[in-house]
Amino acid sequence: MKNLVLKADRLCKSFITGKTSLNVIKNLDLEIYEGDFTVIMGSSGSGKSTLLYNISGMDKPTSGTVSLLGRDITVMKEDAMSSVRKKDISFVFQSINLLPDITIFENIAYCGYEINKNKKEVNEKTLELLRKFGLEESKDKYPSEVSGGMQQRTAIARAVITEPKILFGDEPTGALNSTTGQEVLDILTDLNNKGQTIVIVTHDVKAATRASRLIYLKDGRIDGELPLERFSKADYKRREKLILEFLEEKGW
Repeated sequence: MKNLVLKADRLCKSFITGKTSLNVIKNLDLEIYEGDFTVIMGSSGSGKSTLLYNISGMDKPTSGTVSLLGRDITVMKEDAMSSVRKKDISFVFQSINLLPDITIFENIAYCGYEINKNKKEVNEKTLELLRKFGLEESKDKYPSEVSGGMQQRTAIARAVITEPKILFGDEPTGALNSTTGQEVLDILTDLNNKGQTIVIVTHDVKAATRASRLIYLKDGRIDGELPLERFSKADYKRREKLILEFLEEKGW
C-alpha cells in the first residue's frame, strides 16, 4: 500500500475581477501517493496550473483543504509554509527562473545551503548532481551562457538538492525543443524510478507518456483518470496510443 503524501478535499479557487467571480477549481478531491509520477492535463483554461499552485502551497485556495504530508497547509502561517517549501517540496517552472548573476554551480548549491549549513557537504552534493545531469563542464558558466535544456536541467538539479518529498512542475518542457525536452523527461523519469514523487502539469503528450497516472481536468473538475504502468521506452508507442485515445475520449 502506497503512502498518501497529498490530499485535497473539496478544493475551490475563485478569482474576482470587478463584480465578476470566476470559479476555476470547483469542489475538487485529489490524492497523490508516494512514488507516483502524476501528470495533470486538460484543455486551455481547465484550471491545471491553478490546481498545481494550490496543492503545492504556491497559492491559497478559496475554500477546502490541502493536506501535505499530514499537515493542512491551507491554514499554515507564512513562516511555516516557507519551511515546507525549503525542505519538503520543490517546484520546476516552464520559465526556468534561474538566478542570472550567479553560476550554474551556485544556482544549484544555494538551495542546499538553505537547509544544510555544512558547506562542504552541499558542494559535494552539487558536484554529484552536476555529473548526474551532464552539467559538470558548464558549472562555472552563467545561465545565459548555456542552452535552454541545460538551464532546465540546472533548475531540476536545484529542485532536488534538498531531497523534496514531492517535486512539482508547471510545463517543465514547455519552453524546450523536442530533443532537449526528451532529455529533461529522461531525467524526471530516472528520478521517479528512484522513488521521487512527481506531479506535473503539461499539454505535451510526450511528457504524459512518462506518467504512472494521468489525470484529466475539465472546467475545474477531474473528468477522468488513466492509470499506467511505469514508463518503458520499449513500450512507448502503446502508451502513446492509450493516452491519445483517452484524451480524444475526453474531447482534448
